[in-house]
Amino acid sequence: MSAVTAWKCEVCGYVHEGAEPPATCPVCGAEADLFSPLAVPQAVPARPAPTSWRCSICDHVHEGATSPRECPVCGAGQNLFEPVDPPAGVRVAGESGPVVVVGAGVAGVTAAERARATAPGIDVTLVCKEPGLPYYRLNLTRYLAGEVDRDSLPLHPEPWFAEKRIQLVHGEVVNIDREAHQVRLRDGRELPYGRLVLATGAHAFVPPIPGAARGGVHVLRTLEDATAILGRVRGGVRCVVIGGGLLGLEAAGALHRQGAKVAVVEGFGWLLPRQLPEPAGRLLGDHLRKLGIDLYPKANVTGIVGDEEARGVVLGDSTELPADFVILSTGVRPNSYLARQAALKVNHGILVDDGLFSSDPDILAAGDVAEHRGEVQGIWPTAYGQGAVAGINAAGGVTEYATLPRSNRLKVMDVDLFSIGVVATDDGSYQEWERQEGGAYLRLVSRDGQLVGGVLYGDTSLAALVKDAAESGRQIKECTALLASLPGWAASLGL
Repeated sequence: MSAVTAWKCEVCGYVHEGAEPPATCPVCGAEADLFSPLAVPQAVPARPAPTSWRCSICDHVHEGATSPRECPVCGAGQNLFEPVDPPAGVRVAGESGPVVVVGAGVAGVTAAERARATAPGIDVTLVCKEPGLPYYRLNLTRYLAGEVDRDSLPLHPEPWFAEKRIQLVHGEVVNIDREAHQVRLRDGRELPYGRLVLATGAHAFVPPIPGAARGGVHVLRTLEDATAILGRVRGGVRCVVIGGGLLGLEAAGALHRQGAKVAVVEGFGWLLPRQLPEPAGRLLGDHLRKLGIDLYPKANVTGIVGDEEARGVVLGDSTELPADFVILSTGVRPNSYLARQAALKVNHGILVDDGLFSSDPDILAAGDVAEHRGEVQGIWPTAYGQGAVAGINAAGGVTEYATLPRSNRLKVMDVDLFSIGVVATDDGSYQEWERQEGGAYLRLVSRDGQLVGGVLYGDTSLAALVKDAAESGRQIKECTALLASLPGWAASLGL
């Protein structure tokens, strides 16, 4: 397979493949200088199939292409021999037969594309549950804001799938038959597979709030969701967004630009609690208030009131916020039902190893449904990278997924933000350094002489240096450019 160069947009996470970054990001509009190189997983040469067999009774090892009819030491039958595993981390390559990918988000589309590139001769099928072409989920809030139209949302035009010889099938998979190696769709169709990639994504979590089933209460996860919300938008309409995370703020900003009166309710004491420490979160809150968005931090919702339609949101202190509609932005949950039904090992997501293989060696998982090394990241670059690895391995290649610190470079309501790695510390083994000047805030977190986290608010000019230091694993004393830019931090570390 030929080498692939990729570029990650540091603002929204979009991944562009090509020798050079695009002039502007098709998702958020960021210019080329805000793209950074991204390592793209490639298949590596596979070692030959194992030719050693171990007796599971006495541990005698037999050398040969197949196991012996019986053990010459203890007499155990042929069925009691098992192949000697190849070295740790190595999987044996070889064409797998048809590859079926379930889920047509970025992880699924990337998996199908890489499977095709890895094994040009096999059949590759991509199953898409939603109608129409697979689209940029990242762009839904821009669609909500009126910045892009519906026609610009698809990841690829329809002819692309025919050119790549990827069969695009619309339907919902309802059953995985692991023994027969096939999946069944709701309409009764059956698709055989040699290897199966589950890229089923996640669904919006709806908390058990009284009144959450009323009309006018929406989530924002799909194009259908965004279209339904747009149908309610008009100048002066009142909207309450429950959840002050990234998606909630993006939705609030989009509706504010459309002329809606927006209030945001957040259970934490500040906004973006996963990306920002409290001082930066409060600065962001002050900025949003100046724009005219009402904020209710450290507030819990006790109910959504109205008749058939929502008319208000009630908070724990009995405050009632009037609303013509409500958006729930309270997190997502992996779509792991198919995997559970098929008796795969599932925790929060489908448990996968570094090759993204599940507990079944012929089923892989990638993206928002996959749990790798105890984490379901749920961000675009991770979904893209895991999709690439899963597609290569499903088609018989050999590669592994390497994790990097979670990083976010965002533009929220015209404020530049950057965060990476550890934002909040939970023990005394970390060193923290903060600097706040006017509307700008900087926080760096180190441990054992390495930078493990950083936050920049308002001024992100050092983002590239902080990102490089956090991802490289180098000792801080080796990060000379970053130290030279922050003499106060260097002095605090005794450097």
